[in-house]
Amino acid sequence: MPPPLGGGQQTPELRLPARADKGPSQGSHKRFVIGGGGSLQDSGGLMSMERLWGLLQGAQRFSPRPSQTIYKRVEGTRQGCPEEEEEDGEEVTEPPAHFCPMELRGPESRSSQAGRQNFGLWAVGRRAAPYMVLTALLIFTGAFLLGYVAFRGSCQACGNDVLVVSDEMNYELEPDSHQGTLYWSDLQAMFLRHLGEGSLENTIRQTSLRERVAGSAGMASLAQDIRASLLRQKLDHVWTDTHYVGLQFPDRAHPNTLHWVDETGRPGEQLPLEDPDVYCPYSATGNATGRLVYAHYGRPEDLQHLRARGVEPAGRLLLVRSGVISFAQKVASAQDFGARGVLIYPDSADFSQDPHKPGLSSDRAVYGHVHLGTGDPYTPGFPSFNQTQFPPVQSSGLPSIPAQPISADIASLLLRKLDGPVAPQDWQGQLPVSLYRLGPGPGLHLGINNYRASTPISNIFGCIEGRSEPDHYVVIGAQRDAWGPGAAKSAVGTAILLELVRTFSSMVSNGFQPRRSLLFISWDGGDFGSVGSTEWLEGYLSLLHLKAVVYVNLDNAVLGDDKFHAKTSPLLISLIKNILKQVDSPNHSGQSLYEQVAFNNHSWESEVIQQLPMDSSAYSFTAFAGVPALEFSFVEEGQAYPFLNTKEDTYENLHKVLRGRLPAVAQAVAQLAGQLLIRLSHDHLLPLDFARYGDVVLRHIGSLNEFSGDLKARGLTLQWVYSARGDYIRAAEKLRKEIYSSEESDERLTRMYNVRIMRVEFYFLSQYVSPADSPFRHIFLGRGDHTLGALLDHVRLLRSSGSAALGDVSSGVAPGLGFQESRFRRQLALLTWTLQGAANALSGDVWNIDNNF
Repeated sequence: MPPPLGGGQQTPELRLPARADKGPSQGSHKRFVIGGGGSLQDSGGLMSMERLWGLLQGAQRFSPRPSQTIYKRVEGTRQGCPEEEEEDGEEVTEPPAHFCPMELRGPESRSSQAGRQNFGLWAVGRRAAPYMVLTALLIFTGAFLLGYVAFRGSCQACGNDVLVVSDEMNYELEPDSHQGTLYWSDLQAMFLRHLGEGSLENTIRQTSLRERVAGSAGMASLAQDIRASLLRQKLDHVWTDTHYVGLQFPDRAHPNTLHWVDETGRPGEQLPLEDPDVYCPYSATGNATGRLVYAHYGRPEDLQHLRARGVEPAGRLLLVRSGVISFAQKVASAQDFGARGVLIYPDSADFSQDPHKPGLSSDRAVYGHVHLGTGDPYTPGFPSFNQTQFPPVQSSGLPSIPAQPISADIASLLLRKLDGPVAPQDWQGQLPVSLYRLGPGPGLHLGINNYRASTPISNIFGCIEGRSEPDHYVVIGAQRDAWGPGAAKSAVGTAILLELVRTFSSMVSNGFQPRRSLLFISWDGGDFGSVGSTEWLEGYLSLLHLKAVVYVNLDNAVLGDDKFHAKTSPLLISLIKNILKQVDSPNHSGQSLYEQVAFNNHSWESEVIQQLPMDSSAYSFTAFAGVPALEFSFVEEGQAYPFLNTKEDTYENLHKVLRGRLPAVAQAVAQLAGQLLIRLSHDHLLPLDFARYGDVVLRHIGSLNEFSGDLKARGLTLQWVYSARGDYIRAAEKLRKEIYSSEESDERLTRMYNVRIMRVEFYFLSQYVSPADSPFRHIFLGRGDHTLGALLDHVRLLRSSGSAALGDVSSGVAPGLGFQESRFRRQLALLTWTLQGAANALSGDVWNIDNNF
């Protein structure tokens, strides 16, 4: 074979290297010897000529512009093939039918014509390939990371979505057809902008001027107006539920009476009850006669103190002050101690002594129902729809003794007649009496003539459907009815509810779409013990425990402006803390609400968080239906709002108590409630702190541990409760880790987590007691022998005299009984298996449950 052009060496047959990194060194020269129709031999086998031609084409496309590829005919294998030369810029679209032997050479250097050769294109491309691959990988990795960060931060690929961000929570993107990407600050600004357009103050004033006793014509008119207001907001759904409930009213023809009893035991001189409209709904009717005893607030410990001082409450009429506990709890305690009746009065010592603030008139009495429970007490456990006939049963919370409110003036007359020991210093009040004594005093005769009537009440609903989880409801409600003007009682809550409806409707019109549905409710019958809300819960209980996420209650939201209190389920404490940091204080410029309440307090929770009271509609949602709930209010420092549940609860008096700051405080409540609704309805993952209940159990166990020695001496142990608590804590931690390591964009997984989280409260309803017998089945907040509080009260009897011990009325511990081992074992089993069931449910599927219980 003749030597190739430009060189004197014999041309070897080219073999492709076995490894790409073993290419030729700088300045070397290789040739492809190609025979027509032949193949190229490499270390791995044969390569077709067509594939090689493709490689040559790719090398030509990626070659630098100055380079040239020169094909020269090589004589030998096939004769007669013409010489070809392709300059840079020409493209060969297909290989020729026959190939001539060719030599692939790099271009000659312009500075050297002595036969020095540069790299062949193929060799250069082969040597550069690792660097090109590495560069491509680096570019891809950088682009991926940049794109991931951009997606998490703003999702430019989803430019019409709403993104909500927070310091503590992750959020998802939601559709928004009108705007670009919205952040949490954007949603806050949107909410505050639309909220500021309303007039809360005017709505409070106008509502307080209207008659709205449940069942009255004025209430029916107000209900129509509120329904029309919701319809104007163009919500997704507006409807009304009507219930026929048993309510109790005073008999105008036969008003309630109070008489002195003469020496013969017969009613004598009548004591005037200034306002015949003031009464205690659900009081036992009839007459009660007995000597009078002063019993402070009427708490179990107050009545126990009377006995310790030698003053027996049994067979007496008790005079008690309003406040601290509900009217129903006062009457229930008196009944448990054998009293025959109860008179309840307001003492000025319980209200502000500031001469610049208005006070309750001394001739005014305070209204309040005495049913130890919620809902219609004549259809316990059943909804009162369409006058359906129910078994002739009554709630166990109805008292069997009469009760009546009286004014401070009447109470002063009674206190002056009391003999016996002087009351303790902290029992002394500020009525015009030299010293408060315990009694007994002269005999009194109390006559109660209230009557029961079947009364229609109407709850009004408005709904904004959620986009991703429309079957999960965030519920917010406010009582609409009031016994008197009810400015603070229900007018403020109603005004805030209507303003929030208008605000969220405007936000939806401007692109906001909540992930979950928002349900706005105006309740009726609230002054009779949350009748409207409880009847609705009873009617839809099997549905709501699966669909209701949280309930936010707006009743009694503004009773002052000095301090802030939140009565809530433990699941919502962390969320409340986060929102308090987002809302400006209405009376401390430049501070957030959190900074106001946490100032000089090591634990903001001890300052702010309280347990849900039974006389709140929020209580029914949690203790009866297993839905986490909260209510919050601004209050006066150390003193109660004096006009609540009286005919002096007017707009003017509320405005005076707040020193003209009513609009600012109501606006702060609306901001707080609105931002809670945004978080609860829009967060990708529900912001409920399911691990909190482990701390709740731990606190109670700390109290039980004091009696571990007494129990051990009887061969008993609390180990079951300890084990169940441990399983719950482990299940909560396991779920937290699962959520942390999961992919937020996985909708199926997120919904599964949300379902488990939103049902945590329901897990704490005891499944081992009947809802008809024990409607408040919650083991921490409920009432009955199945509760942790009842167990603690029972264990305390180990160190008491038995007959002298009395548990808390709300816990259901019977008075006059000592410690009973069989009852303790039953209580322990009810509590333990409810707690263990909550731990198992939180763990998820049965194959994920891992405990050694």
